[in-house]
Amino acid sequence: MNNRSDNPADPFKKALAEATRAMADDSDLSVTYSVDPPGMANDSVRLPQVTRRMSRDEVVAARGAGDAYALRMRFHDDAVHNRYLPQGEMARALFETMETARCESIGAKQMPGVAANLDARLAENARRLGYGDIKDAAQAPLAEAAGYLVRQMATGRELPKGADNVLGLWRGFLEQQSGETIANVGDKLDDQAAFAKLARMVIDQLGYGEQLGEDPDDAEESDDAEEQEGEEPEPDGDDQGDEQGDENQDYAPDDQAADAPDASSAQMQMEESDDAEMAEESMEEEGEAPDAPPRPPSPSDADPTYKVFSDKFDEEVAATDLAEPEELERLRAYLDQQLEPLKGAVSRLANKLQRRLQAQQNRSWDFDKEEGVLDAARLARVVANPTTPLSFKVEKEAKFRDTVVTLLIDNSGSMRGRPISIAAICADILARTLERCAVKVEVLGFTTRAWKGGQSRDSWLQAGRPAAPGRLNDLRHIVYKPADAPMRRTRDNLGLMMKEGLLKENIDGEALEWAHRRIEKRPEQRRILMVISDGAPVDDSTLSVNASNYLEKHLRDVIAMIERKRAVELLAIGIGHDVTRYYQRAVTITDVDQLAGAMTEQLAALFDTDPGALGKAARRSRGGRRAA
Repeated sequence: MNNRSDNPADPFKKALAEATRAMADDSDLSVTYSVDPPGMANDSVRLPQVTRRMSRDEVVAARGAGDAYALRMRFHDDAVHNRYLPQGEMARALFETMETARCESIGAKQMPGVAANLDARLAENARRLGYGDIKDAAQAPLAEAAGYLVRQMATGRELPKGADNVLGLWRGFLEQQSGETIANVGDKLDDQAAFAKLARMVIDQLGYGEQLGEDPDDAEESDDAEEQEGEEPEPDGDDQGDEQGDENQDYAPDDQAADAPDASSAQMQMEESDDAEMAEESMEEEGEAPDAPPRPPSPSDADPTYKVFSDKFDEEVAATDLAEPEELERLRAYLDQQLEPLKGAVSRLANKLQRRLQAQQNRSWDFDKEEGVLDAARLARVVANPTTPLSFKVEKEAKFRDTVVTLLIDNSGSMRGRPISIAAICADILARTLERCAVKVEVLGFTTRAWKGGQSRDSWLQAGRPAAPGRLNDLRHIVYKPADAPMRRTRDNLGLMMKEGLLKENIDGEALEWAHRRIEKRPEQRRILMVISDGAPVDDSTLSVNASNYLEKHLRDVIAMIERKRAVELLAIGIGHDVTRYYQRAVTITDVDQLAGAMTEQLAALFDTDPGALGKAARRSRGGRRAA
């Protein structure tokens, strides 16, 4: 019996898992592969999925992640790290990136193959985040630049494209402020505590010293001094008796006596404080709070605690306002050229969807009626028997409800390339297909106006960096095709997705709430909202100064609100990202080429009269995913 796996990627995945365990020096380390973002826990590592096609990008991503996590596990001590970890957000980000660079630099110096894998990982991350397109240092992450400089100083290796651009924008500032300190980084790589002290020194020199918190070494010296004081011999004789007498008399030192309140004044302060608290409680009960400013309305109906630092730089814009007609036409031609081989397959799927929709819209009749339209099929009975009365038929009322569909497409930087191209062409063909079936379609996109915050972040910096500011980037919500506009007039608009520099960050929760508000106002009886995304919400500017799950929590709250209202039917398709953990109706595909099939199957299932059709469609899509 042949026990070998039919998946040609399995030997590679097994070998990579063993190499990761060996490099991490942990034979019990659990190594898994998933379409979810890669990650690391105490005793497990999750690497990017490698399909049976084993493309170069998949292999490089898996190798780079495996090496990076293994080096972190081997050379990183959480206790030392937490001891020196700064308190402020920016200082902590700088500290984290420099520590990551330290661990990876040790492996890169010892193993050339590992160095190449880590470089490829850096290059892919820089490409995904659009680092190569950044022109202004204000849009480039300083923390990443510091990590890149440490890496370059420690290994002597050139940085890959994109990463070198970020470092280039900040190099002058970094070297001017802390060049002499970072120059010694190579001598500290093997000593995490010594490196942590150096990193804290660099952070202080960069101007974030107030975010470091107390120096743990100073605190330790203070504790030692207190212990030594406690071990001093007690005075004997009369001196001891004098001290005891002083303690019994409860005297304060002369320099404190003038400032120390007596018991009566302390009691009066307590009574005044109690009276003030009672007055405030009384005013709250009566609804009177003249001095308290009214709480501003929340920008989110789904989560009243969700905050936006500034929304005056956000924009809801038509695609025609982001490019000239000539440019849109050129981009559309480029899109058609890129996806000419795919259009045939997508069209066949769209025709299949159209036949299923039209089957529900076709006429149905009640027969053998005394009046109505003459039933020609039954005339033969009259000819055979003239006494037979004529038969008429009456058309039944169609059950197909007036419907509108919104396609909300993630326009983040990670969609760049083939994913956004296929999403655009699928939206085009499905929109035209649904229009032929009298279903109106709206096509929307969401991204941000800038990398790393834009004008919102600038305003926050000018305001003195208030804590927990909420969302800290400028939204850009794009209307590619309004529901009432015919596709023939808006087809060029979808070419805008090919525009260089358009795709940036993704703040999914607010985009989903925006799309829901638009479709909820539509007059159609049935409203369907389909989301196409390739990742969880990510905006570095927001997440660097708020909780790490801030945007993801808001997305979950918005989804819960929409599914609770039931005014709109919500479904999602995740490209290489498990959206089933967010949405009740969802399917995840590992290969972007499966997008057209997933979209048509999900829409067809929604329109199908069989209540189990959606579940069957999800199983078919998952089957296609496994086959990938």
